[in-house]
Amino acid sequence: MHSPFVFDFIGHVLNNKSGYQPPQAIEDLRRELLRDKTALEIRDLGAGSRIGASKRRTVQEVASTAVKPRKFGHFFYRLVSHYQPRVIVELGTSLGITTAYLATANPAARVITIEGSEAVYGKATDNLRRLGLQNIETLNGNFDTVLPAVLDSVEVVDLSYIDGNHRYAPTMAYFRQLLPKTHNHSALIFDDIHWSHEMEEAWSAVKAHPDVYCTVDLFFLGIVFFRKEFKEKQHFSIRF
Repeated sequence: MHSPFVFDFIGHVLNNKSGYQPPQAIEDLRRELLRDKTALEIRDLGAGSRIGASKRRTVQEVASTAVKPRKFGHFFYRLVSHYQPRVIVELGTSLGITTAYLATANPAARVITIEGSEAVYGKATDNLRRLGLQNIETLNGNFDTVLPAVLDSVEVVDLSYIDGNHRYAPTMAYFRQLLPKTHNHSALIFDDIHWSHEMEEAWSAVKAHPDVYCTVDLFFLGIVFFRKEFKEKQHFSIRF
């Protein structure tokens, strides 16, 4: 039996009955990046690209393989528009497209985003500056060393998008670090939960954690809610 919260999530966030509409400027920028042949020296600190990480890639290649498609960007925009999280932490800025959707949906939010590759970070920072977004703090470095300082600087984390080191141990480490900063209305979003056996294991472990009351599996994304009103665990798989 779906709870009112889940019905609300499906209706207003997944199916967009509220009509949330993100600014066109973000997709205009994406189209520009998909034509950009500028070469970047990629320092990949994670599990690598699905198509095999190389040290030198064009902006075009990064935009087409490492940036979440428009459908998911719009999903993030609706999620933030609907729930209005005030503190958002993103692990994996990439070129800043998803970051822009998170930030524009609630201009009052503090969005902190971390990118491991210096070259990609530089391009993302430039992209976000061009979009005129003022509520984003961009940080460059290894999540393992940068995230603890970020979490020390905030009282709570309302929303976190974990899109980086796609392995079991780091994913669980980020989950455990974020957990003390979460509250009843927080949400954590894990990218590529079915990308590998390790990510499948990590997703199963997150679902089994006693503080997790509800999860939504969108195949490419896994969303975790902590709402104690569920009283018992509920896990949903939804075609999106």
